[in-house]
Amino acid sequence: MTILLSDLVVFLYFLSAGILMIYGLNCYVLIFLYRRGKPGAEKRRQAVLERFGDLMSRSDLPVVTTQIAVYNELNVAERVMRAACRMRYPAGLHEVQVLDDSTDETRRRVDAVAEELRGKGCDVRVIHRAVRTGFKAGALAHGMKQARGELVAVFDADFVPPEDYLLRSVPFFLAGPKLGLVQARWGHLNRCRSLITRSQSIGIDGHFMVEQAARNWNGLYMNFNGTAGLWRRSAIEDGGGWHWDTLTEDMDLSYRVQFAGWETVFLPDLVVPAEIPEDVSAFKSQQFRWAKGSIQTAIKLLPRLIRQPVPRFQKLQAFFHMTHYLVHPMMLSLSILALPVLCVLNIGIGPVIFGGIAIALTLSMMAPSALYTVSQRAAYADWKGRMLCLPVLVMMGVGIAVSNSQAVFEAFIGRESPFIRTPKRGDREVRRYRVGLPWLSVLEILLGLYCAESLGYYLAAQKYFIGPFLAIYAAGFLFVGLLTLAHSLGLEK
Repeated sequence: MTILLSDLVVFLYFLSAGILMIYGLNCYVLIFLYRRGKPGAEKRRQAVLERFGDLMSRSDLPVVTTQIAVYNELNVAERVMRAACRMRYPAGLHEVQVLDDSTDETRRRVDAVAEELRGKGCDVRVIHRAVRTGFKAGALAHGMKQARGELVAVFDADFVPPEDYLLRSVPFFLAGPKLGLVQARWGHLNRCRSLITRSQSIGIDGHFMVEQAARNWNGLYMNFNGTAGLWRRSAIEDGGGWHWDTLTEDMDLSYRVQFAGWETVFLPDLVVPAEIPEDVSAFKSQQFRWAKGSIQTAIKLLPRLIRQPVPRFQKLQAFFHMTHYLVHPMMLSLSILALPVLCVLNIGIGPVIFGGIAIALTLSMMAPSALYTVSQRAAYADWKGRMLCLPVLVMMGVGIAVSNSQAVFEAFIGRESPFIRTPKRGDREVRRYRVGLPWLSVLEILLGLYCAESLGYYLAAQKYFIGPFLAIYAAGFLFVGLLTLAHSLGLEK
């Protein structure tokens, strides 16, 4: 290996490790912000609920429109419609819109359930579109043109809002005239379905219990999570309305609304249960959309963020938020460059530099686990038992680095892709929707074998610093790749 190539390998490896370390260290920052902001946030939340607690007796309540976005989701559409109609709110002030773009038998079932619910006194209306312009964002925008509500609640079809959802969220709009959004926490309907769902629930809880809370409670930009949120209609309009030029229209709108001066509130104790993807293929599809959409949003909005009259720390945290999925190309780079770096080490680079790499990797790898631990302790009394699934979550997080790196790359080159919803199972499992065949699973398996081979070379050379990380990379790529392949071949149970 030439000196120039050796220098390039070391530079790229250090660059990737350094970027991972920075994002990892920010997890510790978010943990600190969460703990600092929690007492004050709880007092403010309790004060609002005490002041506006008897909501049903008030005569000045705003009209609320609940929007349910549905597309070929026969398994779950009926369940969310019935749940929306069960939400308590004064008669005549709550309407339900079912934004049904379905092209299968879901359409007939939605119409039948809506007719039944109208007969029981629920103000529910089904809106069909002949053309799915803008996909989900387009459906929400189309429905809002016909909505009566001053406030607009948004739910995906696999969510089940609790009966008191409006009673616990509307008061914050009465207390804050500049409040644009109230975001609830996602719960888990099918957490116990499998090891895969148990593991994902830890990651979801980490995002909501720590990341969302830390941002919101410390005056930082927070995003709408696409569902389980209540919007002020004028805030949506002031922010420019729904756009569909990114795959994460929720993050895009959230930032534009906050750029326009509107505030947000996150309620960790208001939980809306939802379904977790039950197989690795569906999980990868969901993560691909989030990764690509986040980078698309960053490319679109970072120039505006720089010009915002807010503190630099707030801008920095927004940057980390929108670009978080850059960690996956960095992980992929580390896994590929590990073996070439060993060759460089064997021609003269000593253990000091190598030790620096190991420290950077250790900090970056442990930080998310620390964040997940804090979130589980905050949310559940049985948190210790739940944390037993953390190793599987770590493997899944590593294993999706290939597909998420593709998503990031496509975002940077401007390659468009359609909005693909995550398959749902539903209560009765009426029908099993399947994800399309993956094409990256073989590459993931090969990369896992490559990392395992690299680990063998490191151990043979008595270079033990990087060994644990290569073991995790090998396990993660093989775990995700083999499960994806099994799913595509119909071999999963």
